[in-house]
Amino acid sequence: MGRIFISAAHGGKEAGGIDPGTIAGGTTEAREMILLRDLIVTELRARSFEVLSVPDDLSAANTIAWINSRGRSTDVALEIHADAASSPNVRGASVFYIANNEQRKSNAELLLLGLLRRVPQLPNRGVKPDTDSGLGRLIFCRQTAIPSLLMQVGFLSNPDDRSLLQNRRRDFALGIADGLASWSRAIDPSQGNTPEATYPPINININGQKYSEQGILINGNAYIPIDLVDRLRVDLSKIPEVRRITYHKVVYVKAIELRDFNVSVSWDAATRTVSLRSILVVCPGQFDRIISNGNTSEVQLQLFLRNNNENALVQFPDIPKLYREEASAEGINYDIAFCQMCVETGFLRFGGDIRPEQNNFAGLGTIGGSSQAASFESARIGVRAHIQHLKAYASLEPLVNEVVDPRFRFVTRGIAPLIDQLSGRWSADLDYGAKITAMLKRLYESAGFQ
Repeated sequence: MGRIFISAAHGGKEAGGIDPGTIAGGTTEAREMILLRDLIVTELRARSFEVLSVPDDLSAANTIAWINSRGRSTDVALEIHADAASSPNVRGASVFYIANNEQRKSNAELLLLGLLRRVPQLPNRGVKPDTDSGLGRLIFCRQTAIPSLLMQVGFLSNPDDRSLLQNRRRDFALGIADGLASWSRAIDPSQGNTPEATYPPINININGQKYSEQGILINGNAYIPIDLVDRLRVDLSKIPEVRRITYHKVVYVKAIELRDFNVSVSWDAATRTVSLRSILVVCPGQFDRIISNGNTSEVQLQLFLRNNNENALVQFPDIPKLYREEASAEGINYDIAFCQMCVETGFLRFGGDIRPEQNNFAGLGTIGGSSQAASFESARIGVRAHIQHLKAYASLEPLVNEVVDPRFRFVTRGIAPLIDQLSGRWSADLDYGAKITAMLKRLYESAGFQ
């Protein structure tokens, strides 16, 4: 039987100390997750499982290195988190798995089912690929060598979830232990990542063309020969964190990790084919440039919005058209602006302090530091204000339309021409740009640029 690694996460660990993570209701994510982790460990050991508890003072990267240096082919790893949201009404548990891995998705379902059976009052938010997370990738799922999952046990910012976690902590631990026990027993030793293992071959399609050389499947993940990466215009020579393995004297890399280099990755189970396409082929040299051209059609934007919120177009049926028209008029990439809107509003679900009737699609503030977000008379004017604020950051050119953005004149013009440069400026969130970029990649994949 394999061993189980458990890490109690809390918004990011710092070497030499513990980051408290989310703080809500007089407690911290660090405190709650460490207490829960210790109960899970005790329960699993009582069931005769060998459990390794990751030290709490390690950084995220060192946590993965600690596991990788000890992991064996039949082991599994779980990191537990408490989530947080701007709205105190958001609640529930979810499990993230590495995208395009059906085997890991099945493992995630086992884990979530175990928890919800013990704590049925906890809403089920489902299992999700890590590409649906805010950052579009979760390094714990991607860079841990052994099969790994990341679990959000609830929202610390929600009073009901917080109360359940604190008053029924043992039930949480029992449920997660149930799921981990089922997952550990389900691991097939023949799929382990050991030098003696035999990996099944898979087909490879790159930029629309079938490639003659084959890849391999390890723990449900597609790996491709590193030689093919050059065809996707990706240089991995100075990127040591991308996982490499040697098999039959050939070096392979995990295909899904290439998403971080503007490569879309999809999997066809019927033909056992991994397909990769460079997004830079679609928009060379301008993927992250705010002043550039959009690539999608109005219909593609509509479908993307509807697929992520089936009610999104009920109140704002013309929103894709408005973004294409207003952004094009000012020379802004409407794909980027549209994806920023999706991040800010949760695909037009809103919540938090901004109401739909305010027509504020980008979290724009008012003049004078009012606690109220800005309001606009129509959806078009709200979109126009968003586009103007983006242009203020990204360009020195004058506006085409009359100013409706209340804070346009306060921005240092041209200070942020790239998506990542919006981080810490538009939003205090230092990952803000990464979240928009992740959303943009999702849009291009849904639009068929893959």
